[in-house]
This record gives sequence, structure tokens and C-alpha cells, in this order.
Amino acid sequence: MAEHRTKVLILGSGPAGLTAAIYAARANLAPIVVAGMQPGGQMTITTDVENYPGFPDVIQGPWLMEQMTKQAEHVGTRFVHDLVTSIDFTKRPYVATGDSGDTFIGDSIIVATGASARWLGIPTEKQFQGFGVSACATCDGFFFRGKEVAVVGGGNTAVEEALYLTNHATKVTLIHRRDSLRAEKMLQQRLFAHPKITVVWDSAVDEVVGKTAPPGVTGIKLRNVKTGAIQDLTVDGLFVAIGHTPNTELFKNVLDMDENGYLITAPDSTATKLDGVFACGDVQDHVYRQAVTAAGTGCMAALEADRFLAAAAHG
Repeated sequence: MAEHRTKVLILGSGPAGLTAAIYAARANLAPIVVAGMQPGGQMTITTDVENYPGFPDVIQGPWLMEQMTKQAEHVGTRFVHDLVTSIDFTKRPYVATGDSGDTFIGDSIIVATGASARWLGIPTEKQFQGFGVSACATCDGFFFRGKEVAVVGGGNTAVEEALYLTNHATKVTLIHRRDSLRAEKMLQQRLFAHPKITVVWDSAVDEVVGKTAPPGVTGIKLRNVKTGAIQDLTVDGLFVAIGHTPNTELFKNVLDMDENGYLITAPDSTATKLDGVFACGDVQDHVYRQAVTAAGTGCMAALEADRFLAAAAHG
């Protein structure tokens, strides 16, 4: 069982955590990043990335995370492949315990644990993830230009994704397991008025149908939840928009969260209510959820941690 000490302990290794690490390392804070369950975060399940600034050609999500990791290492970040399972927040320095039994002692903590997209949980969905099945229309909608797609869900996210996809796809089918939507009325009006959008009510996706070489979605099987009738729908892509779950289990009853479990930070800041604990990226952002916004808040968190440590040293 090893003990790791650092001025800045960063939990998570997606765009937010890695950007925080780059800034903290350049401030000579010698940060430690605990990579977590999914090193690289959600970007590792995003194949083609076209909206991250600085790359005129399509890049791969895993490759971008690899480059950020190398950059963070190059400027002095230490990476530990472990998963933090508990943190003692009662006193500073904060002490975190890893799944391995190692302890991590940090004068400040940057929480960048991200959020996980909720999936339908059907076997064929996983098979085609990145090959026609996506949980992010703004990330992947562009690849469905001139094609037909389906969106699953009934909340604001699903309706927003369906409307967004009309910019690219020729036809968008929204599938909802109930007979009415939960989305805001204004969004619903826009959805129902859109000539490219069709809604299929009382239905659930039973299976994603596709080809293996080259891999790609060719359709979905829908089951009417009231009658049990099965309907085949030909689509080139399926967008699952049934929400995200922020990875905040560790911070329950310690840090302030909204009703959906996202960490609450001070206005114009990444500071949480605990001294020296900052939160950035998708763990506190349920609005934008983009790699570039996560990176931006990662930068903010590192700058704020640096200021906090400097003030604490003089205090």
C-alpha cells in the first residue's frame, strides 16, 4: 500500500481533469491524476471528433485524450491508474483511498469525475456504439448528413437532440415509451411543427440491427409497450438521449448537488463549498457537456487551486 502526496489531487482523466493537470503542472504544483474507471473519460467512446478547435481534419476521441495525457505528463503530472473509493473531507490535507488500498493525500482536490451517459442496456446497443449508436447528437450528428436517424427519449435532451439532428439528417424519428413528452412545452411545439420529425409513441427499442463489415447500423426493432407489436424501422443511426448520470456517488452528503446529482459550484467559479475542493467538467455541467467546455473549466479549476494554495501558504 503506497502513500501519494501532492498539492493538487485530480480525480478523473477526461478533458477537464487533463487540462487541470496541464495548468497545475505548469504552475509547479506537481499534480497527481487518479485516472478512474474510464481513463480518458467519455471521449474514449467517441470515435470521430470534428468540433475540438485546432484540428482541421477529423480526429479520434481516444487519440485526443492520449495527446492530452502525454502533454500533462510532459509538463510534470504523475498518473496513477486507480479508482478513488472514499475520501475523508473532515480536515485538510484531504485523504483519499484508492481501490488498490493506496492513499492519496492532497492539499487541494479537483473533482473531474465526469458523467456517464445512460444507455438502454440492450446487447446490440453496445455492439454498435461508435458505429451508428451514439449518446451525443452535437458530437456525432454531422456524420449522418443525408441519412435517417432515430432518437430515444422524452425529455428536453431528447427533443433538443432531435431538433439539432434535423440540420444534418433527412428524417428524424423520436421514439418515446409513453404517450406524452416530459420536455418543455416550447420545445415540444418546435418538435411537432418540424417537417422532418416523426414521433413514435408508446414504444421501446428492443434491438439495434446492423452489419458487421464495415460495422454500421441499418435499422432498429421497436416494441409497442401497450400491444407488444414489433415494428421494424430503417435508420442509419440511433441516438440515445435518456439522460446522463454524474459520477458523484463519492461526494454524497459532503458537497452540494442539484436534484440530478451534479455538483454545485460558486457563480463564475469551480469552487465547491469546501475549502480547496474544486469541480470541473461534466460532473458540474449538465448544460453543455462538450470536451471543449470541460477543458475550459479544467483550466479554471487549476488556476483557482493555485490561488487557493498560495493564499493558504501565506495565511
